[in-house]
Amino acid sequence: MSHTLIREMSQEDWQAVATIYLEGIATGYATFEQEVPSFDAWDKAHLKKCRMVASIQDTIVGWAALSAVSSRCVYGGVAEVSVYVAQQAWGLGVGKLLMKHLIDESEVCGLWTLQSGIFPENIGSIKLHEKMGFRFIGKRERIGKLNGAWKDNLLFERRSKKIGIS
Repeated sequence: MSHTLIREMSQEDWQAVATIYLEGIATGYATFEQEVPSFDAWDKAHLKKCRMVASIQDTIVGWAALSAVSSRCVYGGVAEVSVYVAQQAWGLGVGKLLMKHLIDESEVCGLWTLQSGIFPENIGSIKLHEKMGFRFIGKRERIGKLNGAWKDNLLFERRSKKIGIS
């Protein structure tokens, strides 16, 4: 992916990010969300650090960001991962590149645990997380409904190797 550029996400990227997010929502296995929020709502729900986009030939083809798992200070180094890739870029290694940069940046920022909840149907995301050093830690059965159907959620986590708790 030598021609894929990873850079910090800006508010000006929101339209492209929202379009890719909407593609993920449409799959029915990327998120419980049913619609793309406004930038302001999304901005409040995600950490200000560790936000990035991937572009190929000046076209944004993916994004990654982290959200806090809790407002309690004891969980200050734990974040939930979001990685979305435009369907036109599936299979090109964009997700892996975004995840690598997200992990690297999270370690610079002092985060000690990254976690993800993944629908069992989302095989691409499961494989990506496994390749990038996340481990399966459990399954939450029928944790929420999506389009009237109960959904399971597989839990994955990656512990920072930088702070010696992996």
